[in-house]
Amino acid sequence: MTTTLSAAAALPSEIVQSPLPRLKITEIFLSLQGEADTAGWPTVFVRLTGCPLRCTYCDTAYAFHGGTWWDIDAIVDEVLAQGVHHVCVTGGEPLAQKRCLVLLEKLCDAGLDVSLETSGALDVSAVDPRVSRVVDLKTPGSGEMARNRLENLPLLTKRDQIKFVLCSREDYEWARGMVREHRLNERSMVLFSPSKSEVSPRELADWIVADRLPVRFQMQLHKLLWNDEPGR
Repeated sequence: MTTTLSAAAALPSEIVQSPLPRLKITEIFLSLQGEADTAGWPTVFVRLTGCPLRCTYCDTAYAFHGGTWWDIDAIVDEVLAQGVHHVCVTGGEPLAQKRCLVLLEKLCDAGLDVSLETSGALDVSAVDPRVSRVVDLKTPGSGEMARNRLENLPLLTKRDQIKFVLCSREDYEWARGMVREHRLNERSMVLFSPSKSEVSPRELADWIVADRLPVRFQMQLHKLLWNDEPGR
């Protein structure tokens, strides 16, 4: 079942500063989780509208603008109506909307297994501790490396994951250095993903094996199944 939402665009300031108990949503849909430690599980995705970053490899630019305002309780009801245990709050950059924290708490209170996909450019300290935070550290090839908030790293636990999307051998070497310097694998699961059409999956797999790097190689299962079809 797929539910796709759309509406007129809003200014970024409206997204971040709205005082109402609601969020601007691009889409809510049921699919299989394509990555991270819950890959393969039926999952409801709640995609929030808006993002302050512009990564070179972004595959969800359609979530930068538009969307529909939803009351937070209505979002929770829609998620529960899908009848599955896993829910992923994503974007865009979901934490750009401050009320996202309220949504995460209410989803946890509803007994769901909740994950948050975030760029790592915004503070994750206030996220409900029951949430699995998947923090995407931006590589040089992303064009947004300067936005990384390294203060987030000491906050992460074994419940969380740290993700790198790699665009080149240079990106790989940078990410490898970050893992070693910050001992990231001792803190959380570390995920290495190849950027589509820039690094071949086989290349990346060979590099990881050659270096005996303590990271988890992953490909995006949903793209293998459905390519770049929105809402899948």
